[in-house]
Amino acid sequence: MSALSETTRSTRLRRACLLLVGGALCATALPAMSAGAAEAPDGAGQETAAEPFDVLVFSKTAGFRHDSIEAGIEAITQLGEANDFTVTATEDSALFTEENLAQYEAVLFLSTTGDVLDDTQQTAFEGYINNGGGYVGVHAAADTEYDWEWYDGLAGALFDSHPQIQQATVNVEDHDHPATAHLGDTWERTDEWYNYRTNPRESARVLASLDESSYEGGNMDGDHPIAWCKEYEGGLAFYTGGGHTIESFAEEDFLQHLLGGIQYAAGQTDADCSVPSEDPEDPEEPEYTSIFDGTSTEGWTQAGPGEFELDAEEGTLTSVGGMGLFYYEAESYENFSLLLDWRQIGDSNSGVFLGSPVSDDPWDAVNQGYEIQIDDTDVPERTTGSVYTFQGADIEARDAALNPNGEWNTYELRVEGDHLQIFLNDVLINDFTSTEEDRSLAGHIGLQNHGDDDTVQFRDVRVAELTDTDCQH
Repeated sequence: MSALSETTRSTRLRRACLLLVGGALCATALPAMSAGAAEAPDGAGQETAAEPFDVLVFSKTAGFRHDSIEAGIEAITQLGEANDFTVTATEDSALFTEENLAQYEAVLFLSTTGDVLDDTQQTAFEGYINNGGGYVGVHAAADTEYDWEWYDGLAGALFDSHPQIQQATVNVEDHDHPATAHLGDTWERTDEWYNYRTNPRESARVLASLDESSYEGGNMDGDHPIAWCKEYEGGLAFYTGGGHTIESFAEEDFLQHLLGGIQYAAGQTDADCSVPSEDPEDPEEPEYTSIFDGTSTEGWTQAGPGEFELDAEEGTLTSVGGMGLFYYEAESYENFSLLLDWRQIGDSNSGVFLGSPVSDDPWDAVNQGYEIQIDDTDVPERTTGSVYTFQGADIEARDAALNPNGEWNTYELRVEGDHLQIFLNDVLINDFTSTEEDRSLAGHIGLQNHGDDDTVQFRDVRVAELTDTDCQH
């Protein structure tokens, strides 16, 4: 989780508290928001208690004009109606004044092209961002204001060229950001794929990139960001290269992607958009080994009733019945970092077990190890991020980091002797020390299938054994 500068944070206090992403699209005009590759589960995408906010959609063109602009305005307007924000659409650059911009939490450049603001309007927009405003750039927003260096920095990169419209594979690099939390590791879609004059990776956090081997015409030497976010001179910025086609604005996944970017830029959600450090003095990340890669359950054993169903196409394990425990019998661990993605569907209960013994009885793990809870509806010491019945999570930090029911979340569970740290989507939410003589954090790793009324999914389970030098997260 990035820490906004004090100036940026203070200017955003008037806008909203940290909120969870929520809200489904109107069923009448746009498809319902999906929580991932599967159908949207019951209870997913429910409305939140978000404060209403306001977005200015700016689509002035001084060059090529995209025929998808009108479809984009309509779709964003409906997103606003379903997610409690107002949309003002304009092509009048005279609205870029200090007084007028101050009423908006975000300004969205929708396939603008060419020089669309004069010097006075540029100064007003710079001041708006400096005062904590948000920027969303869609597609040809990168084909805009080439002579305005400040805008280049805000957008992250500017347009160079593009091949013909075609399908490509998008690699999702960050599953924690609300713009990409609903996506799998790859995203197949058709659009007009921009090449950029510079690589934004040096100044922004890349959320998704193109696999240049999956289509023709990429020219960025295999490192081709296509969506990113950043903090910029007091404000927040999000850019996506998608949105050339009219069809883009009827795609559920693209609309959820766009919604997440809007909510981030408007300060309605918190996300880490810092640039990953490449400082050689930083501690090296431990080397992880996959124990469930989505293709096989080799090495895993079911204890007790129920089971986990493998979906090799989606790369997931889905709980069925219970109460049982699916544990990795092939190896036990003492000092380690466990990384895994999980998703609960509806009001469901499950946990990740540490210190599980080899046993056909799942209650042996309950009595000898520790459960890290997933369910977000119980009392603090038994809810998401808790060491079940022993220690609750930091609820404020947990709520800020937690993606909504139906979306993927990531746990890192870091065990060093009797010490356990729980990170949710890269945020430390619980710091626990075991003092129970008859329990241990060391042992086998288990995934709970709680019962007939509970459905949870897991993916990408990997473990790194820690050495003495791996003492810092």
